[in-house]
Amino acid sequence: MAGAVSVWFPVGMQRGDEYTIDELARAAGTTVRSVRVYHERGVLPPPQVKGRTGFYGPDHLNRVRTISRLLDRGIKLNGIKELLNAWDRGDDLGHILGVAEDPAGTGTPDNGTITATELEQRFRGVPSGLARVVALGLYEPVDATVYRVADGQLLRTLDRLVDVGVPVMEALVEIEKLHADCDRVARRFADLFRRTGWVAFQQSDRGPTDRAILEAQLEVVRAVPGQAGADLTTRLLTHYLDQDSEVAEVLAQA
Repeated sequence: MAGAVSVWFPVGMQRGDEYTIDELARAAGTTVRSVRVYHERGVLPPPQVKGRTGFYGPDHLNRVRTISRLLDRGIKLNGIKELLNAWDRGDDLGHILGVAEDPAGTGTPDNGTITATELEQRFRGVPSGLARVVALGLYEPVDATVYRVADGQLLRTLDRLVDVGVPVMEALVEIEKLHADCDRVARRFADLFRRTGWVAFQQSDRGPTDRAILEAQLEVVRAVPGQAGADLTTRLLTHYLDQDSEVAEVLAQA
């Protein structure tokens, strides 16, 4: 499977799932220059050329997002290239990292860290499982053999799904989708603030009253997506479940 692009994140639709380099960079939240560097460094496959224009697909978008997340975790492009190539070949991640088996069975120490072997074992049924939880931001590497929890709240959400019987593969996919959906909402509201509150502040006298207004606007923009999103999602989910006659019938017998 050499040269294949791993699909790790849900993507939006654009013109039949095709993106120009500008659209790809914008959708991935990066720059055209960064995309070109990824090409130069061999971590991003080339686009499909039609006429004089290169077009990228959803797999390219997923790969760019993955690269960005790994860079955010402090992993250099050379290391990312080696990992991505190995993962695409289907190599064992423990072997890639040079991690030996854990004969002592130490597992997860009390300080919130976990060995790479233990982490890979936990997600052994998930393709590129360790890579995906790192790219998602659930864990971050301390060194080649040890990881630590990076997002405890999101990890607890994953654990809750698994604890009630959702297969770890499906639970992780849903968390990836949820993260991508929330990222899109956050970007929209950040853009909204820049277009409105920030522009108004730039055009003001920038006095104490103007700063107070700016801070109030920022506080509302930060709070609204989470509060309204959680409430709306709960109400819609309840509606869909209530419409499921089979579920309602079983619950009525309780």
